[in-house]
Amino acid sequence: MLRRGRIRPVGADAGIAATAFARAGFSDPTLVLRWNEIAGPEMARLCQPLKFSEGPSGGTLTLRAAPGAALFLGHEKRAICERINRYLGRPAVAQVKFSQGAPLTPRPPTPRQKPAGPLPPADPSRRYDGPEGLAKALQALARRR
Repeated sequence: MLRRGRIRPVGADAGIAATAFARAGFSDPTLVLRWNEIAGPEMARLCQPLKFSEGPSGGTLTLRAAPGAALFLGHEKRAICERINRYLGRPAVAQVKFSQGAPLTPRPPTPRQKPAGPLPPADPSRRYDGPEGLAKALQALARRR
């Protein structure tokens, strides 16, 4: 029995999310979670993955499109399939279908990393005496702080 006010591990609810993704046909939730990276910001603004079903000739991805965008996106089917398959590293999607739905909720943009600044002369990463590759990685990390 669950008691209120008790601390629970963050991963305790992971089963619920996995069930929801599986119900929509996504055995691997990467396609949904990384849609903005896979499709690109302009395409992700117009459509979102809704359902995935696998068949004998390949998978069919159903995308929910903003009203009026399905016609435009229909001309981009081949490019969408190629982007998805390239990202996943296998020919998972053979066909794309569109379902017009309510206006899509805008997703927050992915945070941009601030540009690397100069490394101060007194930074401790400069004094690291170890493998060259690790020293360069530490200095790159120090530039980003």
